[in-house]
Amino acid sequence: METTLRIAIQKKGRLYEKSVALLRDCGIPIISSGSGKLLAKARNFPLEVLFLRDDDIPKYVEENVAVIGIAGENVGLEIVNPDLILEKLGFSRCRLSLAVRREAEYPGPEFFEGKKIATSYPRILRDFLQEKGIAADIEEISGSVEIAPAIGLAEGVCDIVSTGSTLLSNGLREVETVLTSEAVLIAAPNLDPEKQALLEQLLFRIDAARKARNNKYILLNIPNDKIQAVADILPGMKSPTVLPLAREGWSSLHSVVPDNDFWLKIADLKDIGAEGILVIPIEKMVQ
Repeated sequence: METTLRIAIQKKGRLYEKSVALLRDCGIPIISSGSGKLLAKARNFPLEVLFLRDDDIPKYVEENVAVIGIAGENVGLEIVNPDLILEKLGFSRCRLSLAVRREAEYPGPEFFEGKKIATSYPRILRDFLQEKGIAADIEEISGSVEIAPAIGLAEGVCDIVSTGSTLLSNGLREVETVLTSEAVLIAAPNLDPEKQALLEQLLFRIDAARKARNNKYILLNIPNDKIQAVADILPGMKSPTVLPLAREGWSSLHSVVPDNDFWLKIADLKDIGAEGILVIPIEKMVQ
């Protein structure tokens, strides 16, 4: 019987869309199993996909119902051992923050001393308060955390923030960041050798897809006496590729540039004398 990995991902929402896109970038499209189905198979890799609520994914992985899972880092740290988190995936970024009433005077974290804080993340909040030396009461609730101060349940809240619009609409303002979070890959402990080998293959594909997403392929024309200056700016994966042009004294230089540095690098290259700069997306990047 063929060994198969089972991965748990969110069944709907942005994390679902990004997780499916990541698998597709790895050459592993999910075979549609119809609306409402909780289990599907993938193509081109021995993988089953289990669709769950985000909060349920870590426990299913910890109990080895699914071998791996993609979940929010905040959920993983709240529910399971942090050692199960293999790597951050670079998407679905948000933050877990403390918020108070908009009109409240806030001198600092000591504001919460002796006060009650409503949250769905008591474990993470407790660790944060202990680190700050603050004794506060934690009111654990699930859902609609932002309403707690308005109904007198708590003086503050600790909840997930993306844009902050939900806090504002409930008369709250963000005052402290407890945790920055993004999607993470988690894995069950003590996998058998065959499943571990498949997991390593999947991690290899994920790494190649993520590097491709975070880098661009760049081509430019440069006078030969400026090649070393360009190479210092664009070292590439090992070193740039340099090809002579038909125009005497000029070459075409090919390299890789991190997406975050792109515009700064372009300005430096133009200052040196680079011309005809082309930037191309990378489909896969293997080192």
